[in-house]
Amino acid sequence: MPVSHTREPARESGADELSGTVDALVQLSFLVQGVLGRMASEHDLSLIQVRLLGILRDRRPGMLELARLLGLDKSSMTGLVSRAEKRGLVRRIPSPDDGRAVLVELTDAGRELTGRCTAEMDGEIATLTASLTGAERAQVTALAGKILSNAQVGGES
Repeated sequence: MPVSHTREPARESGADELSGTVDALVQLSFLVQGVLGRMASEHDLSLIQVRLLGILRDRRPGMLELARLLGLDKSSMTGLVSRAEKRGLVRRIPSPDDGRAVLVELTDAGRELTGRCTAEMDGEIATLTASLTGAERAQVTALAGKILSNAQVGGES
């Protein structure tokens, strides 16, 4: 009697679903990274500089917090901030809580460039999501927020 090679639908269906989710998220990541990369290039910025400016939009972190948020070591962080400083995009200011530490903030030029980049990114994402209804956009936002929240809780921020 031949051995049957029937599939286990529940297990394979779950694996197929996960594979589809992985594929969709990776492709979406590539799409968004491509948009960010083009925008960065148009403003003579690297992706890490775009991330730096994005972080500084609404806060003045210290160098250690910036390094943690960007996943960089201290020397890389110092170089990144120094290059942005030379371009007049950021400045270091003394920390009011620790005389040895500095905070990093956007300059007026940095704020203006960040505003332009934000508006450009908003336009690009609006174009990419134009076929979605308002409810679908809200769902994408909620799901992305949940994924990001779970990643932060898991220490992968």
